[in-house]
Amino acid sequence: METNHGHGHLVIIGGHEDRTHDKAVLQRFVELAGGPEKKIVVISAASGVAEKMWAIYDQAFADLGVARRAHLRIESREDANADTVLRELADAGGIFMTGGDQKRLMANIGGTAFDRELHAAYLKRGVCIGGTSAGASAMSGHMLATGHAGTTPEKGAVNLGAGLGLVRGVVIDQHFSERHRLSRLLTVVAQNPYLQGAGIDEDTALVIERGVGIEVIGQGAVTIVDGRTMHSNMASAASGECPRLVDVRLHLLPTGTRYALSGPGEDGDVPAALRDFINTVTKRIDYHENH
Repeated sequence: METNHGHGHLVIIGGHEDRTHDKAVLQRFVELAGGPEKKIVVISAASGVAEKMWAIYDQAFADLGVARRAHLRIESREDANADTVLRELADAGGIFMTGGDQKRLMANIGGTAFDRELHAAYLKRGVCIGGTSAGASAMSGHMLATGHAGTTPEKGAVNLGAGLGLVRGVVIDQHFSERHRLSRLLTVVAQNPYLQGAGIDEDTALVIERGVGIEVIGQGAVTIVDGRTMHSNMASAASGECPRLVDVRLHLLPTGTRYALSGPGEDGDVPAALRDFINTVTKRIDYHENH
């Protein structure tokens, strides 16, 4: 997938990306934001230690040659509606959301002027938006808000909330392989079979170019769980019970995977089983559909 700064990109990171050595994932984010000469804005609203989080990314982006770096201190909905905050977004090439708690992030920014400007930056100006861990989960319209990862799927083990809606029809989970979260993602699609699940490993990112295609970068893989053809007894299962799930599709996309919708990517034509997922995540949502 070629770099094209006009379409808008999402860099959805599974957490614990390298920030001190080669910084491959963050380097790609900077490239897609237009290069080190562009302004990078960091939002640490998900974190309970915002200044510490900012210091980490300030240093990482400085090491990558980014001279124009800004920290948006959003600790309340009043902050997210402040003109001073919105002005920082006006000339940003890249907007990066740190880890922490996605519920805290959405409580502070969901439905605010910042939320609207974030969508406008992506959908109208083609800005690159990155998010790691909690910042990754919050990008989806249906956000994984709470849930534990047991050894098997479990009815009632997860709860969804409203996310930013930069990606629709897909629930994003992070720290995926490292925290053994396949059972959690299976629970999500069993309870919500119209959704697909995307589990992203640490130091790994699913990169989405709007209207074009996807790529996987970093050190791990992205796991796609598709339960739309599934047969399940989830509706009749008791709370806490492991449901029966038959004909669930699982796709593993290791780092280096690239697929483009218009013509073959580096891995050839998009497989039929993946085409709907890629169509869904790259869909050219109109700005007015979200607002």
